[in-house]
Amino acid sequence: MNRPARRDGTPDRNRRNDKPQRRQAPRQGPKQGHTPRLSNAKPARTQNVPIVDPDDRAPSNPGGEGEKIRLQKVLAQAGVASRRVAEEMIADGRVEVDGMIVTEQGMRVDPSVAVVRVDGVRVVVNESLVHLALNKPRGWQSTMSDDMGRPCVGDIVAERVAAGQRLFHVGRLDADTEGLLLVTNDGDLAHRLMHPSYEVPKTYIASVLGEVPRRLGNTLRQGVELEDGPVKVDRFSVLEAGDGKSTLRVVLHEGRKHIVRRLLAEVGFPVQRLVRTHVGSVALGDQRPGTLRVLGRDEVHSLYKAVGL
Repeated sequence: MNRPARRDGTPDRNRRNDKPQRRQAPRQGPKQGHTPRLSNAKPARTQNVPIVDPDDRAPSNPGGEGEKIRLQKVLAQAGVASRRVAEEMIADGRVEVDGMIVTEQGMRVDPSVAVVRVDGVRVVVNESLVHLALNKPRGWQSTMSDDMGRPCVGDIVAERVAAGQRLFHVGRLDADTEGLLLVTNDGDLAHRLMHPSYEVPKTYIASVLGEVPRRLGNTLRQGVELEDGPVKVDRFSVLEAGDGKSTLRVVLHEGRKHIVRRLLAEVGFPVQRLVRTHVGSVALGDQRPGTLRVLGRDEVHSLYKAVGL
């Protein structure tokens, strides 16, 4: 085929009259040593957006309230019952929200602030609340960090704190005392558990020198005067006595520093080992030292009930 001529009549060798052929990518894989080109394109904003049931959620309130969800779904998420059974509970007048009994279906609540009760028992519906039981080992500090580098409670919950949970321990155990320590981010509950006016009992098992007479219980229940005021136990029992030592169970709601050690030393029986086994109805059980466990729904309910929340 003759090439088109320029204006002067000479053929133009740089132009082609035929249409250019599109090059097709080779079918074989990339050559060895070839670096693949990565795409930096951003995904579409609508990509992987979860589908929300419009019957479950209401739009967020511009005034700052959280997202409101149907009450029966809140109860189901809290593990109270299935949605169908929750609807029956509502219809039967067994559910109250913020002190008001709810009988009509379709009510929406904000789980972050609503106080929901079923049969008079509070239900934890705020999923951001954390309630943990920690078995503090002997020799560990009841602090979230220690300037001297000693092992502390903060070391055990470090992963949760790093994940964004703002946790704190409820009360303290001295370094030589081991056993149950509650850890939470529930400020209202923690405050009341630590306040002596709510009289939440704590149970301790104490190993002491000397064989304790059983009549000592009467003395401890009537009260013993310490340097910072009188103290008395709620319950006392001798579990074992012999070979010059005794094992005691002491129950009291006092929270003063070293209160069990000081009390028993005052009556002539210095503590050799001290373990806290219960806070209210929450038990340490066979939980290993240095471990955490999430409190069960019934345990959390019992703590709320004990402090009137």
